[in-house]
Amino acid sequence: MQTPKLVITGRDGILNVFRSDHVKAPEEWQPIPGALEAVARLNHAGWHVVVATNQSGIGRGMIDMTSVNAVHSHMMRLLSEKGGRIDAVFFCPHAATEQCECRKPAPGLMHDIGERYGVELAAVPMVCDTLRDLEAARAAGCQPHLVRSGRAAVADEATIAQWLDAVPGTTVHQDMAAFAEHVIGS
Repeated sequence: MQTPKLVITGRDGILNVFRSDHVKAPEEWQPIPGALEAVARLNHAGWHVVVATNQSGIGRGMIDMTSVNAVHSHMMRLLSEKGGRIDAVFFCPHAATEQCECRKPAPGLMHDIGERYGVELAAVPMVCDTLRDLEAARAAGCQPHLVRSGRAAVADEATIAQWLDAVPGTTVHQDMAAFAEHVIGS
């Protein structure tokens, strides 16, 4: 049996515009230009794309599961219109104050994904836009990739340099489209 080609990506700040007040409804989920097309390009090149996202708004009572599912259904519809798909969404529903193994930077979500897909995480690129996500990629043994969209877009060069020092081996891309080009071309 052949191991699937798999990419793990965050959601907010990578696929959609980051909101500090959390995406609480489908109409608040706005794609980053080119991100959905990049997922479709990855899919068409034989890659499975899975989302790993912290959704602390659930644990903090800001959003319920019905709303989270509606947001993800909206995301899937928009992706489908571009010819792409997300195979699965793995999320941590816990507030930052809870001690869990699934909230990034802990590696629990990635371990669950690796187990579900039967892949060695060392062969899996993980697309990140924060230091916390890069640390999760390192902790899980994934290949760390930083996209300069979302929160990384507003980080100054000194901050980005600190992130890269903290997680050696990180590859930096302008956005999800540049990441897709890198993966498909390699």
